[in-house]
Amino acid sequence: MADQSKLAHIVQTLGGKSSMKQDVYENTLKAFRELKTALKDLAFHLQERVGDHDKRLGIEYLERGDFEAELKIAGDVLIFYMHTNIFKLDPEHRVSKTHYAQEDDFRNYCGTISVYNFLSDSLKYSRRNDIGYMIARILVNNEEHFFVEGKGQLGFLFEEFENNVLMPVVIRELVESIVAYTLEFDLLTPPFGEVQSVSVHEILEATKFMTLSTGKRIGYTFQSENEPIE
Repeated sequence: MADQSKLAHIVQTLGGKSSMKQDVYENTLKAFRELKTALKDLAFHLQERVGDHDKRLGIEYLERGDFEAELKIAGDVLIFYMHTNIFKLDPEHRVSKTHYAQEDDFRNYCGTISVYNFLSDSLKYSRRNDIGYMIARILVNNEEHFFVEGKGQLGFLFEEFENNVLMPVVIRELVESIVAYTLEFDLLTPPFGEVQSVSVHEILEATKFMTLSTGKRIGYTFQSENEPIE
Protein backbone atom coordinates (compact mmCIF):
# COMPACT_ATOMS: atom_id res chain seq x y z
CA MET A 1 0.00 0.00 0.00
CA ALA A 2 1.37 3.39 -0.97
CA ASP A 3 2.56 5.81 1.69
CA GLN A 4 -0.35 8.27 1.70
CA SER A 5 1.77 11.12 3.07
CA LYS A 6 4.34 10.73 0.29
CA LEU A 7 1.61 10.41 -2.33
CA ALA A 8 -0.05 13.56 -1.01
CA HIS A 9 3.28 15.36 -1.16
CA ILE A 10 3.82 14.28 -4.78
CA VAL A 11 0.31 15.39 -5.73
CA GLN A 12 0.81 18.72 -3.97
CA THR A 13 4.17 19.29 -5.70
CA LEU A 14 2.77 18.47 -9.14
CA GLY A 15 -0.25 20.68 -8.61
CA GLY A 16 1.84 23.51 -7.18
CA LYS A 17 5.51 23.85 -8.10
CA SER A 18 5.48 21.74 -11.27
CA SER A 19 2.38 23.50 -12.61
CA MET A 20 3.92 26.87 -11.78
CA LYS A 21 7.08 25.96 -13.71
CA GLN A 22 4.93 25.25 -16.76
CA ASP A 23 3.44 28.73 -16.38
CA VAL A 24 6.94 30.20 -16.24
CA TYR A 25 7.96 28.30 -19.37
CA GLU A 26 4.89 29.45 -21.28
CA ASN A 27 5.41 33.06 -20.19
CA THR A 28 9.07 32.94 -21.23
CA LEU A 29 8.23 31.41 -24.60
CA LYS A 30 5.54 34.04 -25.14
CA ALA A 31 8.05 36.78 -24.28
CA PHE A 32 10.61 35.26 -26.64
CA ARG A 33 8.12 35.18 -29.50
CA GLU A 34 7.25 38.83 -28.90
CA LEU A 35 10.95 39.63 -28.68
CA LYS A 36 11.53 37.99 -32.08
CA THR A 37 8.69 40.05 -33.53
CA ALA A 38 10.30 43.21 -32.11
CA LEU A 39 13.68 42.23 -33.58
CA LYS A 40 12.14 41.58 -36.99
CA ASP A 41 10.29 44.91 -36.95
CA LEU A 42 13.41 46.79 -35.84
CA ALA A 43 15.49 45.18 -38.59
CA PHE A 44 12.85 46.18 -41.16
CA HIS A 45 12.75 49.82 -40.01
CA LEU A 46 16.55 50.12 -39.78
CA GLN A 47 16.95 48.61 -43.22
CA GLU A 48 14.37 51.02 -44.61
CA ARG A 49 15.92 54.08 -42.94
CA VAL A 50 19.64 53.42 -43.26
CA GLY A 51 20.35 49.98 -44.76
CA ASP A 52 18.85 50.79 -48.16
CA HIS A 53 21.10 53.85 -48.36
CA ASP A 54 24.27 52.06 -47.27
CA LYS A 55 24.37 48.39 -48.25
CA ARG A 56 27.57 47.87 -46.27
CA LEU A 57 25.65 47.97 -42.99
CA GLY A 58 24.16 44.56 -43.68
CA ILE A 59 21.11 44.72 -41.42
CA GLU A 60 19.45 41.31 -41.24
CA TYR A 61 17.16 39.35 -38.94
CA LEU A 62 17.42 35.56 -38.96
CA GLU A 63 14.96 33.11 -37.46
CA ARG A 64 16.79 30.13 -35.98
CA GLY A 65 14.00 27.97 -34.61
CA ASP A 66 11.79 28.25 -31.56
CA PHE A 67 14.55 29.13 -29.11
CA GLU A 68 17.11 31.15 -31.03
CA ALA A 69 17.11 34.35 -33.09
CA GLU A 70 19.84 36.47 -34.62
CA LEU A 71 20.11 40.14 -35.49
CA LYS A 72 23.01 41.24 -37.67
CA ILE A 73 23.62 44.96 -37.67
CA ALA A 74 26.76 46.56 -39.13
CA GLY A 75 29.79 44.85 -37.56
CA ASP A 76 27.85 43.08 -34.83
CA VAL A 77 25.73 40.00 -34.44
CA LEU A 78 23.32 39.62 -31.53
CA ILE A 79 22.18 36.10 -30.71
CA PHE A 80 19.11 35.72 -28.52
CA TYR A 81 18.76 32.33 -26.89
CA MET A 82 15.95 31.04 -24.70
CA HIS A 83 16.83 28.28 -22.25
CA THR A 84 14.12 25.62 -22.03
CA ASN A 85 14.62 24.93 -18.32
CA ILE A 86 13.37 26.91 -15.34
CA PHE A 87 15.73 28.14 -12.63
CA LYS A 88 15.24 29.38 -9.09
CA LEU A 89 17.03 32.57 -8.08
CA ASP A 90 19.83 32.14 -5.58
CA PRO A 91 18.67 33.16 -2.08
CA GLU A 92 21.56 35.65 -2.00
CA HIS A 93 20.54 37.28 -5.26
CA ARG A 94 19.51 40.90 -4.72
CA VAL A 95 16.11 40.25 -6.30
CA SER A 96 15.42 37.36 -3.92
CA LYS A 97 15.72 39.80 -1.05
CA THR A 98 13.06 42.19 -2.33
CA HIS A 99 9.61 42.30 -0.75
CA TYR A 100 8.03 41.19 -4.02
CA ALA A 101 10.12 37.99 -4.18
CA GLN A 102 9.88 37.17 -0.49
CA GLU A 103 6.11 37.58 -0.43
CA ASP A 104 5.68 34.53 -2.68
CA ASP A 105 8.51 32.05 -3.22
CA PHE A 106 7.07 30.95 -6.58
CA ARG A 107 7.99 34.38 -7.95
CA ASN A 108 11.67 33.41 -7.64
CA TYR A 109 11.39 30.77 -10.37
CA CYS A 110 12.41 32.20 -13.74
CA GLY A 111 12.87 31.34 -17.36
CA THR A 112 15.90 32.91 -19.04
CA ILE A 113 16.62 34.58 -22.36
CA SER A 114 20.32 35.30 -22.89
CA VAL A 115 21.73 37.84 -25.33
CA TYR A 116 25.20 37.31 -26.79
CA ASN A 117 27.23 39.81 -28.81
CA PHE A 118 29.68 38.61 -31.46
CA LEU A 119 31.61 40.41 -34.16
CA SER A 120 29.95 39.64 -37.49
CA ASP A 121 33.33 38.83 -39.05
CA SER A 122 33.86 36.16 -36.38
CA LEU A 123 30.93 34.22 -37.77
CA LYS A 124 31.48 35.20 -41.41
CA TYR A 125 35.04 33.89 -41.44
CA SER A 126 34.45 31.05 -38.93
CA ARG A 127 37.06 32.41 -36.53
CA ARG A 128 36.55 29.78 -33.87
CA ASN A 129 38.89 31.40 -31.35
CA ASP A 130 37.01 34.69 -31.33
CA ILE A 131 35.18 35.72 -28.20
CA GLY A 132 31.56 36.65 -27.74
CA TYR A 133 30.06 38.30 -24.67
CA MET A 134 26.80 37.82 -22.85
CA ILE A 135 25.61 41.40 -22.57
CA ALA A 136 22.18 40.77 -21.07
CA ARG A 137 20.00 38.12 -19.49
CA ILE A 138 16.23 38.47 -19.25
CA LEU A 139 14.51 36.57 -16.43
CA VAL A 140 10.74 35.96 -16.55
CA ASN A 141 8.51 34.57 -13.80
CA ASN A 142 5.04 33.01 -13.52
CA GLU A 143 3.33 36.42 -13.27
CA GLU A 144 4.93 37.72 -16.49
CA HIS A 145 7.14 39.99 -14.44
CA PHE A 146 10.75 40.27 -15.52
CA PHE A 147 14.06 41.90 -14.80
CA VAL A 148 17.30 42.21 -16.76
CA GLU A 149 20.85 41.54 -15.70
CA GLY A 150 23.41 43.12 -17.97
CA LYS A 151 26.28 45.37 -18.84
CA GLY A 152 26.15 49.15 -18.79
CA GLN A 153 22.69 50.68 -18.93
CA LEU A 154 21.17 47.23 -19.40
CA GLY A 155 21.99 46.51 -15.78
CA PHE A 156 19.74 49.22 -14.36
CA LEU A 157 17.09 50.16 -16.94
CA PHE A 158 14.97 47.06 -16.25
CA GLU A 159 15.99 45.98 -12.76
CA GLU A 160 12.70 46.45 -10.86
CA PHE A 161 11.20 42.95 -10.81
CA GLU A 162 7.99 44.03 -9.10
CA ASN A 163 7.17 46.80 -11.59
CA ASN A 164 8.40 45.34 -14.89
CA VAL A 165 5.59 43.54 -16.70
CA LEU A 166 6.12 42.01 -20.13
CA MET A 167 4.15 43.91 -22.77
CA PRO A 168 4.97 44.44 -26.45
CA VAL A 169 5.84 48.12 -25.93
CA VAL A 170 8.23 47.23 -23.10
CA ILE A 171 9.85 44.46 -25.14
CA ARG A 172 10.44 46.89 -28.02
CA GLU A 173 12.07 49.32 -25.62
CA LEU A 174 14.26 46.52 -24.27
CA VAL A 175 15.33 45.41 -27.76
CA GLU A 176 16.21 48.97 -28.75
CA SER A 177 18.23 49.40 -25.54
CA ILE A 178 20.18 46.21 -26.27
CA VAL A 179 20.98 47.31 -29.82
CA ALA A 180 21.94 50.82 -28.69
CA TYR A 181 24.32 49.40 -26.08
CA THR A 182 25.85 47.01 -28.62
CA LEU A 183 26.61 49.79 -31.10
CA GLU A 184 28.38 51.77 -28.37
CA PHE A 185 30.43 48.75 -27.26
CA ASP A 186 33.53 49.20 -29.45
CA LEU A 187 36.38 46.96 -30.53
CA LEU A 188 39.51 48.19 -28.76
CA THR A 189 43.12 47.79 -29.83
CA PRO A 190 45.09 45.54 -27.44
CA PRO A 191 48.26 46.94 -25.84
CA PHE A 192 51.17 46.59 -28.27
CA GLY A 193 53.30 44.71 -25.76
CA GLU A 194 50.72 41.92 -25.48
CA VAL A 195 50.54 41.09 -29.19
CA GLN A 196 54.18 41.18 -30.30
CA SER A 197 54.74 37.41 -30.41
CA VAL A 198 52.85 34.88 -32.50
CA SER A 199 53.71 31.27 -33.31
CA VAL A 200 54.21 29.95 -36.83
CA HIS A 201 51.18 27.72 -36.30
CA GLU A 202 49.01 30.68 -35.27
CA ILE A 203 49.99 32.85 -38.23
CA LEU A 204 49.53 29.98 -40.70
CA GLU A 205 46.17 29.18 -39.22
CA ALA A 206 45.26 32.88 -39.19
CA THR A 207 46.13 33.16 -42.85
CA LYS A 208 44.11 30.10 -43.72
CA PHE A 209 41.16 30.41 -41.36
CA MET A 210 41.57 33.86 -39.78
CA THR A 211 41.52 32.32 -36.29
CA LEU A 212 43.55 34.80 -34.27
CA SER A 213 41.40 35.51 -31.24
CA THR A 214 39.38 38.69 -31.54
CA GLY A 215 36.81 40.21 -29.23
CA LYS A 216 35.58 43.66 -28.41
CA ARG A 217 37.69 43.75 -25.26
CA ILE A 218 40.71 41.66 -26.28
CA GLY A 219 43.84 42.68 -24.40
CA TYR A 220 42.05 44.77 -21.80
CA THR A 221 40.69 43.99 -18.36
CA PHE A 222 37.74 45.99 -17.14
CA GLN A 223 36.69 45.92 -13.51
CA SER A 224 33.05 45.89 -14.52
CA GLU A 225 33.60 42.75 -16.60
CA ASN A 226 35.31 40.94 -13.73
CA GLU A 227 32.49 41.60 -11.31
CA PRO A 228 29.85 38.86 -11.19
CA ILE A 229 26.31 39.80 -12.01
CA GLU A 230 24.27 39.79 -8.82
